[in-house]
Amino acid sequence: MNDLQEIYQSYANEIKAFLMCLTRNEDLAEELTQETFYQAVKSIRRYNGQCKMTVWLCQIAKHCYYDYLKKAKYRQHDSIEQLTQLGVEFDSQQALPETTFLRQQTTKEIQLEIDSLGEPYREVFLLRITLEMSFREIAQIFEKNENWARVTYYRAKCKLAERMKAYEV
Repeated sequence: MNDLQEIYQSYANEIKAFLMCLTRNEDLAEELTQETFYQAVKSIRRYNGQCKMTVWLCQIAKHCYYDYLKKAKYRQHDSIEQLTQLGVEFDSQQALPETTFLRQQTTKEIQLEIDSLGEPYREVFLLRITLEMSFREIAQIFEKNENWARVTYYRAKCKLAERMKAYEV
């Protein structure tokens, strides 16, 4: 039991951060983090140690998120605002209101473009940028090879750069 508690304490924040990248909703990310560790406990015998524990847990988290999306599709309780919630905070005391507004707008535009990348580009991009995962770890999550992760990330970057050109004045 202590081992499970140590695993949770060691990896819960990283898994929640990964899920925050996917969901943009802190409550949902927390709920899915709990579900991830529940599923991990149920299937701990299948963990063979060939990949890092974080990679294995991210795979479980990704599947929990996909399961949630499948269920949410049928429930229709989620609002557009909830699905596109950005949760960006700025230190408004250090910046002028105009600067803060421009930062928020730019951040929203970037986030919307990242969200519109589509899968697997969005996930690979967020795993690499937000969680700073290696291409090998990303490949293991998607059960692909490292080259696939590199190419997918590169394509995501190119698509994002192309879309961001539209915002340049």
